[in-house]
Amino acid sequence: MIRTILVDDERLAREELKDLLKEHKEIDIIDEAGNADEALDKIEQQKPDLVFLDIQMPGRDGFEMLEELIDVPYVIFATAFDEHALKAFDVNALDYLVKPIDADRLAGSVQKAINSISHLRELKESNSFEYLSVGDRVFVKDGGKCWFVSLNEVRLFESMGNYVKVHFDKNQPLIHKSLNSLGDKLDPKHFFRANRQQIVNLNWIDQIQPWFSGGLLLELKNGEKVELSRRQSIKFRDMKSF
Repeated sequence: MIRTILVDDERLAREELKDLLKEHKEIDIIDEAGNADEALDKIEQQKPDLVFLDIQMPGRDGFEMLEELIDVPYVIFATAFDEHALKAFDVNALDYLVKPIDADRLAGSVQKAINSISHLRELKESNSFEYLSVGDRVFVKDGGKCWFVSLNEVRLFESMGNYVKVHFDKNQPLIHKSLNSLGDKLDPKHFFRANRQQIVNLNWIDQIQPWFSGGLLLELKNGEKVELSRRQSIKFRDMKSF
């Protein structure tokens, strides 16, 4: 079963969506919320697999709510925005439904969610639930573009004051989180604190070189270089047994 929360400030819209979802026996609606603050509490406490999320809500909108989360569930946007307004988001593989919701379009979105969530569950079976797995995603918004980025695509997290720069593909958008809070959630089998400013994805390391004062220099698969502090180099050598 896919544990699901509906988030929409219009009660009638939630009722209509619930009626449509009755056709999909895999969907288990465990709760609903009428605003971003209520939704944040319920998502963090109940950790659903799937959230149907309205974008336009009083107070914080759906995007702002997602930026608050570290552990982001699979999201299907249900919005009154038209196709043109959502084009930039669609390019970046966000799933959305335009109100009034079409039953066939909903069926496609639900099937996509089931496939993705099933794959994520397989990844988590070999991973401690204490941490985010490499299959988990972070939500990133930069201007008019949004991404759900799988952690295995992120080669580097870099502290920028009260924000963290997320390095993936050719993109480097910021998320409003501290590096420490993010680091506490990342699986140490896959992510390593290189220095005070950076956390590196171990799967992205291509070469390791000796560096100044007993440190190490990591070269990533894209050619980017990350310097390990002397203290972290000792931990890295112990971890890698060299």
